[in-house]
Amino acid sequence: MNIAPSSPFKAGSLVKRAIVGSLVAAGFAGIAWADATAFLGSRPGHWLVLVSIAFTIGGSLEIVRMAAPRGLLMRPLLVPVAAAALSATPLAVHEAGRWNTASADSLALAVAGILAAMFIVEVAAYRKDAAALGRLAAGFATATAIGLPFAFMMRLRLLPELMGVQLGPAESLGLAALLPLASMLAVVKGGDIAAYFVGSMVGRNRMAPVLSPGKTWEGAAASLAASVAIAWLFLEVLNHGSPGPRWGWAVYGLAVGLAGMLGDLAESLVKRELEAKDSGASLGALGGFLDLTDATLLAAPVAWGLWILGAPPA
Repeated sequence: MNIAPSSPFKAGSLVKRAIVGSLVAAGFAGIAWADATAFLGSRPGHWLVLVSIAFTIGGSLEIVRMAAPRGLLMRPLLVPVAAAALSATPLAVHEAGRWNTASADSLALAVAGILAAMFIVEVAAYRKDAAALGRLAAGFATATAIGLPFAFMMRLRLLPELMGVQLGPAESLGLAALLPLASMLAVVKGGDIAAYFVGSMVGRNRMAPVLSPGKTWEGAAASLAASVAIAWLFLEVLNHGSPGPRWGWAVYGLAVGLAGMLGDLAESLVKRELEAKDSGASLGALGGFLDLTDATLLAAPVAWGLWILGAPPA
């Protein structure tokens, strides 16, 4: 998140963000390690799906809460459940042993099921002048906008098992199965961190002065540079000589980094329209669930597309 000089660079705020960010990163790293090493006899994805469910529920509830004062009333139980179910669909398909026959349609079928369920609820509870269509549209958009990106993250986690991809030297770390997912997260969050520091210290030219005044072109340039460098580290150093994303690390870093910045701006649009500064306070100095994951929401599908295009035939 790149901050323009007109916003003071506060050391205290930075320390708080660093402490909370480190705790969150450490917790996620522990869960990822448990997932990759089959801790307690778990199967691939069983630990990380818990994170996915928690963040989809938390993120969708934040939108439901922010939208209510603006007259966009959604069903606070149905929307988060739908988002969580959508995010867990790839794991459910994988566990059913249906990857080769059903994976291509699984997310489309899940989205269609969510739409049908929401229509059924609105039909059953219909009352005149109850704004049913507005509630349905807002709820469906929220559930899919949050659930689908996390579904693609689960697909990235399961990619080695699903496609038989043999990864390279990272296997010596015992975490090779996480490389597709970890590469996406590292590219996005590394770019985000670079944008924050460079934008805070030297940013002068605002990128989106009306939508998000704190973002600068200097921060954006730093973000892309960091994203490409991190892509090189993951795909050339840790995965050297093994199948990787289509068109290589440079395209991967640029495409995923750009998608991450667009995801950040997309959340800014939502918050601006709903007149909210942060999506919530669940994560302390980091804000809410959406504030932490906004950049990944559009980056995950891009990363999945590049990885799957570069994977060898099963």
